[in-house]
Formats: sequence, C-alpha cells, structure tokens
Amino acid sequence: MDQFKNIRIKDVAELAGVSVATVDRVLHERGKISEKAKAKVLEALEKTGYKPNLIASTLGSNKVYRIAAMLPDPALDDYWNQSGSGIFKATEEWAQYNVRIESFYFNLYDKKSFKQVSKKILDFNPDSVLLAPIQYHESLEFFGDLKERNIPYVIFNTNIPEADPLSFIGQDLYQSGRVGAEMIATKLGTKGNILVVHVYEEKLNAMHVKEKEKGFRDYFTSNNLTDFNIESYEFTDFNDAAFMRELQDVLSKRTIDGIFVATSKGTHLTAQVLDKAGKKNVALVGYDLLKDNIHYMYEGVINFLIHQNPRKQAVRGINFLVNYLLFKKQPPVNDLFPLEIITRENIKSYLHSDSI
Repeated sequence: MDQFKNIRIKDVAELAGVSVATVDRVLHERGKISEKAKAKVLEALEKTGYKPNLIASTLGSNKVYRIAAMLPDPALDDYWNQSGSGIFKATEEWAQYNVRIESFYFNLYDKKSFKQVSKKILDFNPDSVLLAPIQYHESLEFFGDLKERNIPYVIFNTNIPEADPLSFIGQDLYQSGRVGAEMIATKLGTKGNILVVHVYEEKLNAMHVKEKEKGFRDYFTSNNLTDFNIESYEFTDFNDAAFMRELQDVLSKRTIDGIFVATSKGTHLTAQVLDKAGKKNVALVGYDLLKDNIHYMYEGVINFLIHQNPRKQAVRGINFLVNYLLFKKQPPVNDLFPLEIITRENIKSYLHSDSI
C-alpha cells in the first residue's frame, strides 16, 4: 500500500466530488449526510486506500498553522467578493485541522493601503501567505519582506515573473487578451474601430491589465488584421458616474465598433453606458460572471465574457498552502485555469455548475 502513503483527505474529497467536511462526517460517523454522498466517499476511500491516521499523525503536535490571505476589499468590487467567499469556504473546511486563516483587505485604489496592510500581515507573523498582487511595485517590496523572513507564499489572479512564489494560480493573461481579440474580430468581421478600456487601473502598475492588452494587440498584429484600428483609454477617476460620463463623451465623438474591457467591474460599467446610449450594436468583450455582467449579457449588451473563476482560485490557493504546511507537499509552479468563454447560449450551464 506504499502508493497510498501520501493520500490526503482532500484527495478523497476531490475523487468523490464532495467537500472535505463531508468526508470527515463519513469517517467519524457524525452529522447528516445523504446516502448518495456517503456511497461516493466510501468508494473513494476504497480506491485510494486512505487511512484516517495519516491526518492524525500529521497533526499530533497540535500546532496551529496561521495563513494570511491578502486581497482587495471585497466590499469594493464583486469580483473580489467572490475571491473572499472562496477563502471563507476554505477557512471552514480546514478549521478542524488546526489551520487558522486570517483575511487582510486592502483598498484596490490606494497604494498606501497595500503597504499598511502588508505591514499588518508581517506583524501577524503567518506561517504562509496567499496574495493577489494587483499592485506591481508594492507587491515586489512585500515579496522581499516575506523572503527575508522565510515565509512561503502563493499568488493568485496576477502572475508576476519576479515574484518567485511557491505557486501561481490563475490564467495566462497574455493568452486571455488574445482570446478577447479573437472574439471581437469574429464579431466584427474584417475591420472596425476598437477601444481597449482600462477602468480605475494604472496600466504601468497593473500587470494583469497590461498583459491582457499586450495579448489583445498582438493577436491583430500576428494575424495581419491591419484594417482594425485599436485605441487604448485609461479612466483613473475612482468614481462610477465620472467614468460613465467620460466614456459616453468618447463614444459621442467617434465611431466605435467594438470594446474590450480588461476588468470585470469595468465590463458592466461599460455595458451600462452602451445600454443607455442605445449602442447594443457595439461588440463588447469583458470578464467574469458577476451579477451585473450576467444581467447585461442577458440583455444582449455584452457579447462574450472570459470567466476567471476567482472563487475557485482562492480556494485552490489556500489548499496548496495547507498541504505544503501540513504534508510538505510542493504545489505546481503554475496552476493555469482554462480560458472559459461565456455567451448567452451557454451561460445557464455555468450558473448551474458546481465548478464556479
């Protein structure tokens, strides 16, 4: 049975298609559980040869492992609210195994906030850190502090080559931009005027939007699509009404055939402008299954969404750190999520899926 010596309760849960908590209830014969779920767990236990004392022996010291999760304030953006819900889910699942997960939120629009929160994390003295490094320069400084203290960390959402984390979880952002370009080009045909819209993002300090735009532009260049005119606009006034007025002004002064928005919140704000202006004919490609984006996709304003699955990214990040701390299991250097294209025709299948 040596091949099973590294099997974890998490592996059993994934094989059975249930939560860690469900496996725990079966193992300890406590709490309510459906016969169907119980059967799946028992089958997975038999297949893996899992022995409950593996967890017990690992946690025999009763050490409490402290993980700090650092991300933008979920109250300011529904995208990060989904990430926050993923961390909450992981917190509940791992609490019984002496894992304490503490969330630290910074203001996405305030560089000083990032530095202040990173200092709080260092004072918390965690065993490991999960971080969404949205602000490039500030993140590099924080990475240096973590390395100096030998604190391992996993990053998600945005990959920074200099970060050297245990693992990066997210999508290939450059390729994501290329996919967005293909969607717009498919919608428009052989020519058109396209806006690349950045909302509340300083492109030079936001690697995620910079990489997406690079991929977007390179798609047209590499495919010799020279009859498309592409312009980039940055709207850095952190006020929804101001952004909408500015975008409306841009749209009133020129003919725009397509818009690519590199962020999820910017997608539904742009869709709202197009909807009010009666410009549903403008092709719009953006990001993520947020409530407002879903609404405007059903209304026919948003044509395509590239889903990044922020909730799943956060859960995966915590799981990697827990397995590293408890079982010394090294996570993959890169865990790249698929580029999921959402349309009005398949959106319901995603909304009813357990994968989001």
